[in-house]
Amino acid sequence: MSKADNKLDTPAVVANPKCGLIMPISAIAGCSEQHWSDVKSILTETLKESGYHAELVSEADDVGIIQKRIIQNVYENPIVVCDVSGKNPNVMFELGMRLAFDKPTVIVKDDLTDYSFDTSPIEHIGYPRDLRFNKILEFKKKLKDKVKGTYEASQKSSYTTFLKSFGEFKVAKLNTQEVDKEDYLLSELSELKHLVMRGLRSPARARQPESSNRDRVDPEECSVMIRDAIESAVRRLRKKGANMEHPNISSKILQYARRHGDELPPCFESGDGVCRDKFNVEIEGVVGSN
Repeated sequence: MSKADNKLDTPAVVANPKCGLIMPISAIAGCSEQHWSDVKSILTETLKESGYHAELVSEADDVGIIQKRIIQNVYENPIVVCDVSGKNPNVMFELGMRLAFDKPTVIVKDDLTDYSFDTSPIEHIGYPRDLRFNKILEFKKKLKDKVKGTYEASQKSSYTTFLKSFGEFKVAKLNTQEVDKEDYLLSELSELKHLVMRGLRSPARARQPESSNRDRVDPEECSVMIRDAIESAVRRLRKKGANMEHPNISSKILQYARRHGDELPPCFESGDGVCRDKFNVEIEGVVGSN
């Protein structure tokens, strides 16, 4: 067989592939934020020595909504290293998504963390919680070998993932759609406005004394919050081609507003009748004007 034929049979391996990191970053399980920073440095250094560009799945070059960024990176990263030490809920959730996407994943944990039932069949690379030098050297070697072997195996058509060990499943995928750049910019500006307004409101709300009226906000602010939430939800529904004349459109708008984190005033969430009526009036105004 010629050298050319051999090249055709060898899968193309990307130079310096990206490796996503899923791990705790704040204090948990008796470990400080500095401890997890040290663990991150160990992981990043090990992966760099192995030829991988490592960064947290929450990191990105652009400015955007962090939850969107995390899900996108969990799905798109060619390989992910997940540290389940301390069983941080966010870490376990993101690991679950990664396994549901059926993508190459390497799991690590410290020696004081028990195995979780659902992920125990997957090999975990262990390291000492006290980060003892000699043991960390052993861990780094094992991690290098595991990541290299997992990534290279994933490039072959014969690669068998964790999910396929349990049968045939329809793997979850992220749907993408092409949108007009003006619509995209308007949508991102709306999201940014929503985050800024929430940040401006939060300090003042935190300083309010406990009282029976703690759920009430200024009537004008209440109207602004309700209208912003409705407009954001209506834009999403229209992009999906929803029937805005449906009899239950109010419930659908409320469902979308909550699902996508559009903040509603506390008085609405507590069931205030005046605030609820204002919500219905604003829906009529927003839907009728579009």
